Amino acid sequence: MKLGLTGLPNVGKTTLFNALTGSKAETGAYTVAGAKPNVGVAKVPDERLDWLAEYYHPKKYSPATIEFVDVPGVASGGKGNEVFQAIRQVDALVEVVRCFDDDAIFLEKADAVRDASDFELELILADIEIVERRLDRAKKNAKSGDKKYKREVEMCEALIAHLEEEKPARDFDFSDEDQDILTDGGLLTVKPVIYAANMDENGMAAYSGDANFKALAAHAAKQGAAVLPVAAKFEEDIAELDPEEAEMFMADLGLTETGLDRLIKTSYDLLGYISFLTAGEDDVHAWTIVKGTKAPKAAGKIHTDIERGFIRAEIVAFEDLKACGSMAAAKEKGLFRLEGKDYVMADGDVTMFRFNV
Repeated sequence: MKLGLTGLPNVGKTTLFNALTGSKAETGAYTVAGAKPNVGVAKVPDERLDWLAEYYHPKKYSPATIEFVDVPGVASGGKGNEVFQAIRQVDALVEVVRCFDDDAIFLEKADAVRDASDFELELILADIEIVERRLDRAKKNAKSGDKKYKREVEMCEALIAHLEEEKPARDFDFSDEDQDILTDGGLLTVKPVIYAANMDENGMAAYSGDANFKALAAHAAKQGAAVLPVAAKFEEDIAELDPEEAEMFMADLGLTETGLDRLIKTSYDLLGYISFLTAGEDDVHAWTIVKGTKAPKAAGKIHTDIERGFIRAEIVAFEDLKACGSMAAAKEKGLFRLEGKDYVMADGDVTMFRFNV
């Protein structure tokens, strides 16, 4: 999974990036880091994998990972194709929105909905340019009489009209014939969005009553987007503490999970991801797949040969395994299952694939 930290300049994107990934990227008001984004990887905390590691004592421990891309801030008027290209490469946008005031940096008081709308408008304008270029090509190709290109012209014209009303592409009614522009068209506003409402510690302690957070949550609900309250500077500070100290400071804000934990859960839900697990003395491993994935396709996440030669999946639900205490006990109770090619994987399946190539 690759998530892009995006938003307007100086809203705390890089601070949040450092907290999430343990990086030390430069931060500060008006920092100029060039057009290249910061890139870091975070391990996905998973208590199920921890339990399996205690059970098997494996040589290798392999949690799922998330790649975070800290994209330079997009100000009014855009910041060039390099920034937008970085956004095109991610699976979803974590748009950091300012919900705090700082007179030393900002001339205006925080207005989360204004800023979220301004940022989305920049992405919409970039999408209009993309679709206009595609429209020009389609018009030239349509001169051949090919109905495919005539249909593409109609779709592009309708999509441009939609975008010019300042509506994101994700709200456009794409037909099955238009799926290619969704998958490889380079559109920015089709990507799922998580709004990270960045607050100071005081705001975070009572975020549910914060006017900016409530307005942003309502804005997100209209879009079908997710919203997550964060205190980026606080998260960056506690990331450097030992777990016991961090837990104590989090408790002061009424938090039981770190920003990373909460963001991972939100992003998995938004993108429809789950994890299945493989375990043994060599390795315990979490594999991220999309909900609805069948067993052979899931096997392909490990190796294409396993998918190609798939015979069956031997599965026990993690919660059943944990309750039984051992694989042998789970088998005795009939909780160990043999599943075929049509089996749809479930979150937490502890799996062994049998295959022959």
